[in-house]
Amino acid sequence: MNLSTFDYHLPEALIAQTALADRSASRLMTLNRDSGAINHRIFSDIIDFFQPGDVLVANNSRVIAARLFGRKSTGGRVEFLLLKPTERESWVAMAGGKRLRVGTEVLLDKKDGEPGEITATIVEVLDGPGREIRFSEPDTGSWLHDYGHIPLPPYIQEELDDPERYQTIYSRSEGSAAAPTAGLHFTPDILLALRDKGVLFETVTLHIGLDTFKPVSVDNITDHKIHSEWATVSPETAQRINEAKLAGGRLIAVGTTSCRTLETAALRSAGISGTLQTISDRDKNGETADICPWKPVIAFEGATDLYIYPGYRFRAVDGMITNFHLPKSSLIMMISALAGHQHVMNAYDIAVAEKYRFYSLGDAMLIHNAADF
Repeated sequence: MNLSTFDYHLPEALIAQTALADRSASRLMTLNRDSGAINHRIFSDIIDFFQPGDVLVANNSRVIAARLFGRKSTGGRVEFLLLKPTERESWVAMAGGKRLRVGTEVLLDKKDGEPGEITATIVEVLDGPGREIRFSEPDTGSWLHDYGHIPLPPYIQEELDDPERYQTIYSRSEGSAAAPTAGLHFTPDILLALRDKGVLFETVTLHIGLDTFKPVSVDNITDHKIHSEWATVSPETAQRINEAKLAGGRLIAVGTTSCRTLETAALRSAGISGTLQTISDRDKNGETADICPWKPVIAFEGATDLYIYPGYRFRAVDGMITNFHLPKSSLIMMISALAGHQHVMNAYDIAVAEKYRFYSLGDAMLIHNAADF
């Protein structure tokens, strides 16, 4: 449970700065969660893994134009990164600039750099660069696309030629500050091929906050406080997932955000709700088991702070499609819980040696338990 065990050396040259023109041309490392066996494929080969009756679940959240620029009346430059709306017609944001106190007003620039008509006022100073801000026009949907820029993770230094390349092809529900990047590899042709093979494709929603990129900073990972994110599973989606599982299909999450949503829904069906920060691997009767029995997922809408690290027993998910994550991050801890810490760290060492492309715009990994893939 020591943080240093989730560290690895990554040459900076392996951090993907640009997206491939063909989404499905990314490399795909397959990792057997039981044996640790590794194979090297191309993402378009993902179709070979699935069988009729399997269910693939992806996060349909869409990245909003959350990066805003403006000036104070004194001329000082200010940058905001919107994280989430509040119930008070305001937003929690990360703010860059000097002397951003309560009452400070910032006139926002439009996307073309020209001064706009929207003003942001700081109504509360939060931890560090965090601020609560209120706009002169509360309906951000009426103006945000004209003012905002799609935010990219801090490790990507180059602007995307096409902002849609940082959106999944099935994104629908706006609200994320970052893309659910495991889904960036899918193309319409792949989804059609999966449908023709009899694979069920479902979506859930989890709006991703900036904390998804935040490294864990405590030595004992159990002391880390995970961020909370808003998620939802519809009743219709939950029913179709459960029917597929009961019929013998495997449940594969597209990305850590889908996994987090599905596991939250399964825990709620087991009678575990509220804060999930310190969840133990005990069933409803207080007993423990090496293998946790499958739990159906239930519909829900609300915040989840589920923190998954080694020792967690998965209730719903059988496998995961994911990208290669930052060292010492909660995301690498989650996939270590699914595939085993030693298997994952060995896979990352091999990925570095084989020069895979890392992080949001990089290559993919499939974590599975199939004997013949």
